[in-house]
Amino acid sequence: MTGMSVTTTRLLVLGAVGLFEPVNGYQIRRELMSWQVDAWASINPGSIYHALRSLAGQGLLIDHTIGDGGRDVVVYELAEAGRVVLEDAIVAGVSEVNIYDRHAFQAAFGLLPMLGDRRAEAALRARRDAVRRAIGDVMPPEDGRAYAPPHALRSLALWKQFAEVELHWLDGVLADIASGALSFEDTGRWAPPADDPGYQIVEDRERYRAALHRAPN
Repeated sequence: MTGMSVTTTRLLVLGAVGLFEPVNGYQIRRELMSWQVDAWASINPGSIYHALRSLAGQGLLIDHTIGDGGRDVVVYELAEAGRVVLEDAIVAGVSEVNIYDRHAFQAAFGLLPMLGDRRAEAALRARRDAVRRAIGDVMPPEDGRAYAPPHALRSLALWKQFAEVELHWLDGVLADIASGALSFEDTGRWAPPADDPGYQIVEDRERYRAALHRAPN
């Protein structure tokens, strides 16, 4: 299972379940849509429900049907195999660099609290090193540039500048971690305000935990 390929959709669905478990499918859909995944990752609501069912069928999620307010609700939790796959995928999404496509990184960065500070920082440092190397490989060598049309070279220069901006950004993120201004621990300082519509997910989680005979968080 640890070598399983995880698409951006599967990574986000596994991660959202891990962050809010036990959680129902509608809540996962609402949460991911609030992250605007339809805009930057081209993920539609239907694919979220499909991913939940598929991941449960593969043993990466555990689904429970419980009674809730007079109706049956299916809620999801990470299976142990799913937790291993998820954490490996987060590390890979952060540390493996494709400067032409950052969808996997964008998804993985949002899930770094699943790793905690030490592993998150290590993955970010690995990414910074990889971005540095990639910057040097974007443009063809001087003796090969005559074979590329000028507009293509300008396009490559734009990709190089994107990577340079990311490198500067990574330096800032790592500096914030070092100073204590940024933490990826699950017990971090931030919590959603009580009037946030998404806060309902927290209340529902405790009700679902009670229905599953678990101790509240």
